[in-house]
Amino acid sequence: MSSEWDARSYHAVAAPQTSWGQAVLSRLTLDGGERVIDAGCGSGRLTAALLDRLPRGHVLALDRSRNMLEVARTNLRPVYGPHVTFVQAALPAVPVAGWADVVFSTATFHWVADHPALFANLAAALAPGGRLHAQCGGGPNLAEAHALAEQVMARPPFAPYFAGWPGPWEFASAEVTAARLAAAGFVDIATEVVPAPTTLATEADYRAFVTTVIYHPHLAQLPDALHARFLDEVTALAAAADPPFTLDYWRLNMTARTLSA
Repeated sequence: MSSEWDARSYHAVAAPQTSWGQAVLSRLTLDGGERVIDAGCGSGRLTAALLDRLPRGHVLALDRSRNMLEVARTNLRPVYGPHVTFVQAALPAVPVAGWADVVFSTATFHWVADHPALFANLAAALAPGGRLHAQCGGGPNLAEAHALAEQVMARPPFAPYFAGWPGPWEFASAEVTAARLAAAGFVDIATEVVPAPTTLATEADYRAFVTTVIYHPHLAQLPDALHARFLDEVTALAAAADPPFTLDYWRLNMTARTLSA
């Protein structure tokens, strides 16, 4: 059993996350000289687009996964050199204080259980007047996909491995997130949850995607010998759904800033 990400597979299959992230990045105004924390940089696909917009700036690419950082470093360092620094750290911990002009993040915050601590630490990492510009899963995100998995989790031989397992996600509402941001000291807060359903073209595409992105935490609970059977059974349920092989994604957008000095 392993909790590490298969970073190369993620880099290959995570087109939906990259597409959503590009849209989030397109809404971020930059002058090109900012210091930016990419909180949860993953394999660096979106970090490259961020760096392209910061010719005089610097990105602190932060991720808890050693595998993700290795792929990101391989992809980015030859092109962007001194404009990017890579740091392994597990949110809600943030290893800088008062440094960043912007915290940028997509597809990451829902993996952090303690959002009040996360937002407090991000506020501390920002300079006065610094901005938070982020998106993650929120609201009813993947409720149907997780319900399929729960059917399989309740069956033998899987059930003993999931007894009392809460899952690692925090899919907060827009209202709860706004209140948490305010409690952390942010102002000019805007939050919203929007649908982003995603249909995979084939059974093979679905299986490859959910293996790496959706059911990675479930597989980490199981011995390796049960991985294929678990995926077989979940994939069979997804094939019988209407429409088949569709993931019920919902994205939580948030923007805020810290008080100016």
